[in-house]
Amino acid sequence: MAKLIENYGGTPIVAPSMREIPLESNKEALEFARELMAGSFAMVIFLTGVGTRALARVVETAYSLDDFRAALGRVAVVARGPKAAAALKELGVRVTVNVPEPNTWKELLRALDEQSVSLPLRGMRVAVQEYGSPNQELLDGLAARGANAVRVPVYQWALPEDTAPLREAVKAIARGEIDVALFTTSVQVAHLLRITEEMKFERALREAFSRIAVGSIGPVTSQELREQNLPVDFEPAHPKMGFLVNEAAQQAPRIINEKRQRQKAQD
Repeated sequence: MAKLIENYGGTPIVAPSMREIPLESNKEALEFARELMAGSFAMVIFLTGVGTRALARVVETAYSLDDFRAALGRVAVVARGPKAAAALKELGVRVTVNVPEPNTWKELLRALDEQSVSLPLRGMRVAVQEYGSPNQELLDGLAARGANAVRVPVYQWALPEDTAPLREAVKAIARGEIDVALFTTSVQVAHLLRITEEMKFERALREAFSRIAVGSIGPVTSQELREQNLPVDFEPAHPKMGFLVNEAAQQAPRIINEKRQRQKAQD
């Protein structure tokens, strides 16, 4: 992503805000595997590519991948977007339902509604591979359709072991040295604010965000920004890093100028 920014003439300030860590206990994932092998699920929903691969590694500690593949072949398999679909393809698993862009829980439920005749959810036991924190809207939506949703947490997010680059980025934003902020996941937003609060820089950061262009990879990340009362100035046409950087290059100068002109008028 930094290289893409350089290609468009920008200067990237790389501030890692998250790292993936395995759950201390894989009890839920192993219980899922046991129940899947026993035929207790009618559907499995895979939300992320990384989580799909991690789940396969956990399952492999108790069963063969051939057994896992065969068990998934007996149920409906839902992939929330291209990354989950690619991971399932690597495993040799056929996808029953591919969720279209922008791949949020809304599109997932809509895709299931469109298949309601062949895949009725009422009374169905559905496993949901999670990606760090529960997606309550998805779980509520499945429950509203009569499904019995079972969470399968596989991994979670933590702050980087070295938070110095992130802290320096917070200072740079507060000092007015940053023109554009790009977010590619909602976890980045939560961790940025967590560090900002620890540093007592929250007010300065929020004021700075009124002067810079804020880009979000897609609806899930945008929702988190708005819930935290932070602006979302643009989303790319497709939720991919290349599109995000390209549209930042196209739109940021105008957005920055408008924001700063508006601030001058208010002052």
